[in-house]
Amino acid sequence: MTGPVVVGLDGSPASVTAAWWAAREAADRHLPLVLLHSWTTQPLDVPIAQEAHSKQRYGREILERVSAELLHRHGDLDLTTELVSAPAAHALLERGESAAMIVLGSRGHGSVASFLIGSISLHVLGLTPCPAVAVRAGDPAVEAGWSHPAAADLDEVVVGVQEPGVADGPLLEFAFTAAAARGARLRAVRALPLTSLVTRLDEDLEADERVRLAEALAPWREKFPDVPVTKHVAIGPATQVLLAASARGCLTVVGRRRHPSHVTWKLGPVAHAALHHVPCPVAVVPHD
Repeated sequence: MTGPVVVGLDGSPASVTAAWWAAREAADRHLPLVLLHSWTTQPLDVPIAQEAHSKQRYGREILERVSAELLHRHGDLDLTTELVSAPAAHALLERGESAAMIVLGSRGHGSVASFLIGSISLHVLGLTPCPAVAVRAGDPAVEAGWSHPAAADLDEVVVGVQEPGVADGPLLEFAFTAAAARGARLRAVRALPLTSLVTRLDEDLEADERVRLAEALAPWREKFPDVPVTKHVAIGPATQVLLAASARGCLTVVGRRRHPSHVTWKLGPVAHAALHHVPCPVAVVPHD
């Protein structure tokens, strides 16, 4: 994985938490970090005048403050800042063409968006050609300052495998790389639909799916031999199975199909549910 880690920073608590997560990720993966602020796309509650120069001053102050904090924590971090006039969604999608990942703040359960207002963040998550990660303010899995260390018992990278096969390559590569960088266990989750029980016994179905999952994981286990792996196969709705499996997650990874259009976007039901309900950062990885 090459390119920088790009984080959208608007000064809100969620975006600052996202910046801390992104800095740790960049440091662990030896990647550059870019803090990007769009002065034309700022939180509605910013207590400043609406003049352009005031908005730009606010943006510069936020970038300077957060970059100083992150460099104090990660002294050798390759960090740059960008103050842009382009709309936030446009700027992030443009940088997503060459970024290793895009990182966004999330307000929390029930709504995704902090750096971007309303559905625009979902637009970025659904369209960017690189993986995108949503991070909540106050997330216990994220170090967000000297007084807010990450919880030690959240030590698994959880990846939802909807259908084992070649298409899951980018998803599994991202998940294994994340686990290796953290020294974490990887939990590969496969949910089996309830309708399968009409023709198969529980034991036979689960045994067959464990074999399929093991085959899909095999090349990545060979590439990342130091990453311990747990195969998690369960019968039930995919969203419920993934949520239950993420109890010890420091990161949950889900996939989305690439969309042929560069204008319209689509996130599947599992990705939507994960972004709204999984209690840790969620990475959405595009794949064919």
